[in-house]
Amino acid sequence: NPKFIAISLINIVVAANAGGAFSPFGDITTLMVWQRGLVDFFDFFYLFTPSLVSWLIPALFMSFAIPKKKPKATKEVARIKFGGKVVTCMFGGTIALTVALHQTLHVPPFLGMMTGLGCLKTYGYFIRRYELRHKRQLTPEERKHPFDIFLSLKRVEWDTLMFFYGVMLCVGGIGALGYLATLSEALYGGIGTTGTHVLVGFLSAIIDNIPVMFAVLNMEQNHSLGQWLLVTLTAGIGGSMLSIGSAAGVALMGQARGVYTFFTHLKWTWAITIGYLVGVGTHI
Repeated sequence: NPKFIAISLINIVVAANAGGAFSPFGDITTLMVWQRGLVDFFDFFYLFTPSLVSWLIPALFMSFAIPKKKPKATKEVARIKFGGKVVTCMFGGTIALTVALHQTLHVPPFLGMMTGLGCLKTYGYFIRRYELRHKRQLTPEERKHPFDIFLSLKRVEWDTLMFFYGVMLCVGGIGALGYLATLSEALYGGIGTTGTHVLVGFLSAIIDNIPVMFAVLNMEQNHSLGQWLLVTLTAGIGGSMLSIGSAAGVALMGQARGVYTFFTHLKWTWAITIGYLVGVGTHI
């Protein structure tokens, strides 16, 4: 049912961005703020309620538009691959290690996550060796393509990473030339801190939240905890207003071509914007 799928995918994008806004690990923007030491780890959870509100309101509107039908149930037996449970535990352990090292020894968060990645790649070698030794126990697809952690890493979207690198390089150049300071003075001096941070959300929908947050951090403003949380919230949930405003939307446009499109998402921008404004109001 294309209509059901399209609305569901829009809801997933909104939920993904709202969920990422209240956790240091939820989004690159929250991670950037946490890594700068501007907000403590547990302070991010103050954003849970406004994030929840910003998702629930558009989800409520969308629920009235989906067809009142139920799909047929399917029976499928899922099997966890060898090492799957250990990898899941390593994921939780990486987060715990990163938080513990940062809180106790003030180690930058990226080092904790890189340590977890190193452990995963080491364990991935043993998973591959196991599958090569026990080929009879594998499915035909697994025999044809045994587990390879390096192959998984190769599939990372390097084009997207290069895009963000280029944007950050441009923002750094603008800052070095002094234009960023001029923009900061015009915005914060003209419409105020709260107004600027609300505007950040709308800019995130057009440009993407990562370069916008990078620019805000490079403006070197001394904000209160409430204002840093506000700009983290707006940069995170603001990207949901357009499909091109977040990595979740861009990824889904690539995966669900023809079903989830820019204009499909645009039809619900009004509902997402209402959720955004109510979420911001809830935080304030």
